[in-house]
Amino acid sequence: MPDNLKKEMGHFNVFRIDECACKRNRPTPYSRKDFYKITLLKGKTLIHYADKTVQSDRYALLFSNPMIPYNWEPQDDDQSGFFCIFTEDFFSQYGVLKEYPMFKPGHNKVYILSDEQLVEVEAIYADMYEEISSDFLFKYDAIRGLVFKLIHLAIKMQPAEAAYYSASNGSTRIASLFSELLERQFPIESTMQSMRLRSPVDFAEQLSVHVNHLNRSLKEITGKTTSQLIAERVSQEARVLLKRTNWNISEIAYSLGFEELPHFINFFKKHFGQTPKAFRDRTDV
Repeated sequence: MPDNLKKEMGHFNVFRIDECACKRNRPTPYSRKDFYKITLLKGKTLIHYADKTVQSDRYALLFSNPMIPYNWEPQDDDQSGFFCIFTEDFFSQYGVLKEYPMFKPGHNKVYILSDEQLVEVEAIYADMYEEISSDFLFKYDAIRGLVFKLIHLAIKMQPAEAAYYSASNGSTRIASLFSELLERQFPIESTMQSMRLRSPVDFAEQLSVHVNHLNRSLKEITGKTTSQLIAERVSQEARVLLKRTNWNISEIAYSLGFEELPHFINFFKKHFGQTPKAFRDRTDV
């Protein structure tokens, strides 16, 4: 196998919106796949994120990563554009995606384009199409360069200003996105897997809201605090892993985000009145 193909560990693809199911007059669902995504939206559109929204009357460039849910809502029938998707592994040893502002928590993800900027962005997507369809031996390196060209072009632009939803709608949206972010981390299927988001602050940063705002929103919608909701889901997964795997308790503790085994044992005793070992021994009887 050629060396250039051996190193293609990730995934990349590019699509036209008007050739896929994205073109429809209802909100697109929140993606659950582990892809980064850069989308060019042409048409009047509302782009939703947490308790904020951006309205684009003509052209917008939208960036998202796997841990930041969003959706967009067409406001007219004249919708078109492009999007490319790629995994972090696709850029292994090529660049650090997480260091760019549009992929960081707390930074704006939407850039409104002028007519001149639209021409530049469409040309980049056209080049992506040409490269991915070619037989060029180093086409994936060329595509990586085009993705970074798109990122660098956006950095030079002014991010769109976000408006805020009403308190009740904002709380509902935040609660929905929090739930999705929490569930994305389950089920735990390997001892090498560990929860990436473990504390209320972790979730607040991903949703670009203050942790107190997140807590108030969840309390309003669910009647429970952020910590309670996280603890309930972690304790549920802990029981599953103790029942259905032969992993040792230290491995289970690590996978659930506990840095020290005693912390996990105390957590489990608090929620179930017994140690993880006692629970597992009773289950095996």
